[in-house]
Amino acid sequence: MKKVKVYVTLRESVLDPQGSAIMGALHSMDYNEVTDVRIGKYLELQIEEGTRDVDTVVREMCQKLLTNTVIEDYRYEVEEAVSK
Repeated sequence: MKKVKVYVTLRESVLDPQGSAIMGALHSMDYNEVTDVRIGKYLELQIEEGTRDVDTVVREMCQKLLTNTVIEDYRYEVEEAVSK
C-alpha cells in the first residue's frame, strides 16, 4: 500500500483572489512581512499496489479529475503507507 500526498496550486500566471484577500487581512493585522499568498489544495490518497505503476495512476488521476490543468499545477510524493 502506498500513501500519496498531492499538492495542487494555481499557476503563477493565474490571479488568486483568495490569496489576495488573505494577504490583505494579514496586512490589516500588521503582518506586513507577508509579500504574497497563494491558496491551494492538499490531498492524501491510499493506493493499493497492483499491475499498474503508482506514478502512472497518480498522474492520470491528477490530469483527469483532481486538477484543472488549464489553471492549476500539481506535484505529488509517494511513500510507504504506515500500518496502524
